[in-house]
Amino acid sequence: MDQTRINERIRAPKVRVVEEDGHHQLGILPTAQAIRIAKERGLDLVEVAPNVDPPVCKIVNYGKYKYIQEKHKKEAHKHQKGGKVKEMKFRIGIDPHDYLIKITHAEDFLAEGHKVRIQLQFRGRQMAHQELGHLLAKKIKEDLITMGHLDQDPRMAGRNINMQLSPLPERQRQRKFKKHLKGVTEHKDILHHEGHDPRENKHDQEDHHDDDHHDDNHAAPPSEASAPPPAEADAAPAPTAE
Repeated sequence: MDQTRINERIRAPKVRVVEEDGHHQLGILPTAQAIRIAKERGLDLVEVAPNVDPPVCKIVNYGKYKYIQEKHKKEAHKHQKGGKVKEMKFRIGIDPHDYLIKITHAEDFLAEGHKVRIQLQFRGRQMAHQELGHLLAKKIKEDLITMGHLDQDPRMAGRNINMQLSPLPERQRQRKFKKHLKGVTEHKDILHHEGHDPRENKHDQEDHHDDDHHDDNHAAPPSEASAPPPAEADAAPAPTAE
């Protein structure tokens, strides 16, 4: 039930009156006078701050005022629910272009209010160089530090390094890769409410080599390997017809 007091339901004998634009005041007036002024304008006197002395009232269209209040309430409830946890996977030794695409997606997720769980994946003999994974984790952290903070420090789990970031408060977010958007996201980036978000959980370009069995000696380039053997200088001439 709506508890907002309007017009004759306002009990205080005097009220502080604020204009419809919210910036100008008529000052403290007797309530009956404030109601008369509102009705002369075809509007209502709405009590917006009942717990101060004197109460603050605003001259507005009550139907429009109520609609805006309900809209703000729904938006606040939506933000209270919090975002989802988005997953991003990076290969150790990822191509710089692929890295840029994926780190920008991670920045987008943080801008949308989502947490980002990052998994760095080792392949084959890369496990012997775990420092490369920790360097990549450090780079990711530095690239996203103006958009999110670490919930979970990078740590090894099997053949992976896992870490998780949560978004900073919206006013504190500063983009590094889409600076023109500041701390927000593009409208087209938030249209994946249902189903799989194509930006999420994507590997960099697949490498079909088996790193555990990769020969230390590189194979000859295809142009050399497939070239026909040179003709021998002393080879006998082809027979001719009599």
